[in-house]
Amino acid sequence: MTVPESTYRVQLRPEFTFSDAAGIAGYLRDLGIGALYASPVLDATPGSTHGYDVVDPTRARPELGGESARQELAALLKELGLGLVVDIVPNHMSVEVPKANRWWWDVLKHGRGSEYASFFDVDWDRGPLLLPVLGDDSDDGAVAELTVDGDELAYYDHRFPIAPGTEGGTPQEVHDRQHYRLIGWRRGNAELNYRRFFDITNLAAVRVEDPTVFAETHGEVLRWVADGDVTGLRVDHPDGLADPGGYFRRLRENAPEAWIVAEKILHPGEPLPQSWPVDGTTGYDALREIAGVFVDPAAEPDFTALANELGVKTGYHRVEAEARRLVTDRILVAEVRRIAALLPDVDREQARQAVAETMIAFPVYRSYLPEGTDHWTAAIEGARRARPDLADGLILLDAYVRRNPASELATRIQQTSGMVVAKGTEDTTFYRYTRFAALNEVGGNPDRFGLGVEEFHRLAAEREAGHPAAMTTLTTHDTKRSEDTRARMAVLAEVPGEFAQAVRRWTARRGIDEPSLNLLAWQTLVSTWPIEPSRLRDYLDKAAKEAKLRTSWTDHDEAFEADVAAWPEDVVNDAELASDIEAFVKRIEGPGYANSLGQKLVQLTAPGVPDVYQGTELWDFSLVDPDNRRPVDYVVRREILARITEGELPEIDASGAAKLLVVHKALRLRQEHPALFRGYRPLRAEGAAAGHCLAYTRSPDLAVAVTRLPIGLEAGGGWRDTVLPLPAGVWTDVLTGRDASPDLATLFDRYPVALLVRGDA
Repeated sequence: MTVPESTYRVQLRPEFTFSDAAGIAGYLRDLGIGALYASPVLDATPGSTHGYDVVDPTRARPELGGESARQELAALLKELGLGLVVDIVPNHMSVEVPKANRWWWDVLKHGRGSEYASFFDVDWDRGPLLLPVLGDDSDDGAVAELTVDGDELAYYDHRFPIAPGTEGGTPQEVHDRQHYRLIGWRRGNAELNYRRFFDITNLAAVRVEDPTVFAETHGEVLRWVADGDVTGLRVDHPDGLADPGGYFRRLRENAPEAWIVAEKILHPGEPLPQSWPVDGTTGYDALREIAGVFVDPAAEPDFTALANELGVKTGYHRVEAEARRLVTDRILVAEVRRIAALLPDVDREQARQAVAETMIAFPVYRSYLPEGTDHWTAAIEGARRARPDLADGLILLDAYVRRNPASELATRIQQTSGMVVAKGTEDTTFYRYTRFAALNEVGGNPDRFGLGVEEFHRLAAEREAGHPAAMTTLTTHDTKRSEDTRARMAVLAEVPGEFAQAVRRWTARRGIDEPSLNLLAWQTLVSTWPIEPSRLRDYLDKAAKEAKLRTSWTDHDEAFEADVAAWPEDVVNDAELASDIEAFVKRIEGPGYANSLGQKLVQLTAPGVPDVYQGTELWDFSLVDPDNRRPVDYVVRREILARITEGELPEIDASGAAKLLVVHKALRLRQEHPALFRGYRPLRAEGAAAGHCLAYTRSPDLAVAVTRLPIGLEAGGGWRDTVLPLPAGVWTDVLTGRDASPDLATLFDRYPVALLVRGDA
């Protein structure tokens, strides 16, 4: 099996193609990376900036350079000794531009008779395929805009095929003869008769559980694997599949030597299904653990008090249940109704409510019956506690699913629960429950305020024992904020009183008239300062719409949105306020750098295969997508790397060079001495400040030590007599080249982190 020592994630797009990726391959090798990890590379919707909207899985994306450029990149990576990990999307395809997806186009043209009709998850028994593209809720006036253009129906820029033999008459008459019906876009959530990706009607679900569909959608990528061009696969959103375990078994059979990781969000204590033949997850569980150990749990009461004072809801589970119910009752209505219709002998409305409440109560994203029965049981029991009036329907639902775990009803409710959890929790609750936003991360649990050192050690040892080849990460294309933004935000937990006072002053002067967004905005501002107002404006617009409190993507409060859009400029242009904010940022900036270096070294050296997200080898204070897909300046990074390889030990300053030093030294050590990174044992400091050190060994000859809670450390008088008892021998700090001292004040006098090797190891 080809397990890389590390990966480097790049976001391919028309502005950054296969050739552009080839252009940085040499830099990645010199940095110490083991494999290039690319966003989806199959043909996608024209102009797509991310590639998850695949339209043709049988060819490399022409906008990235096509097959020839892909082959050139693969050949270069092989020459440089780098692997290639490709992100694949088995759950859905884009139908935004129907003609770009020849399979979907054929289904629209021939309906149930299409050779591709079984490729998509369509409920054909409910009549013509509903396409929610019209701009008018009632359809009446909007359909009047239809025209016939040759053998196509046209609605503004949209084009749809006309089935053979259905020509003639008015556009409306032609439309009514088709295998599809154009309807108002608002009707999609309630009436859609094909499964989609979350609430995105432009992404139609694919029935990859069908062996024929699997072969057609995976054939090209598997050819690349067989040829040795692709060494690893990152599988997007397996929870949306009918049978994730069966899918992974088939994938492993066809790619026995590939490194395979699953984008599976694990809640604390939730194991990865044992039946999945994968190397691990894509690392959100590791992110939660690594970031959590740099958060001071003692600040929880202060942040709860501040949130309550400002009018932000602090009952996490209540907020989460409300958000999930919003999803079941208003956003994924069609999916819930489709599931409820499969439950026999139950009133349709009671069945709908029973299905909805069960998904709302899921303690994890989904179950995988017969695996994960405990999670299914917990969901049913949670639903019964929340809605005792639905007891009869829930009993029948529970009994039916347990008796028929392979039934369509059981399958669909498990597929859909992950959608409810993701939309309700990650995409809604995390923008409403803004008590302390550093915890509001994919895979995170905002109600668990930080992580203790001993718990971190236990979880790291479990990863080493169970999934040592799992990916670990701190930043992805899906994270709500980048690792450095999160690291600086974590510092706020060390100065909760100062931050609360500042927020009170700032809110009185220029607060946002929605409490949760207001508190989120101030946390975001100090964590990314200085940030261009346009970037902050776009982020807050998205945050407000995702929260769905005062405005949303579909129901706009334009006056509120205008106020939010003006806020960043108003703050920056208020000289007195801006000066106050800048002074506060200077207070937390240095400790934020220390947190960034600490969590990065831990991620790069702890159990698992570390991924470096594009550009984050320097400081990167990005926010949620698309902010985190901005272009990366590799010229600057090459220049800094060259100085470091020549022996420079950079200062910890705004350049971020110190972070690149840590990344480079740790990656090169993994690359050149992989045997050092086997095993895991805690190292415990001794002395007055022992709680501010996180340390461990990966082998008898490799030790890692980092500083945590730096403001508290300084306030307590520094390291004083604190020591780190190292195993006998002469130890060298790889970062500085100096002999290591067990005295932590000496060990950390240059950098707040140390990477230690013993003897000539």
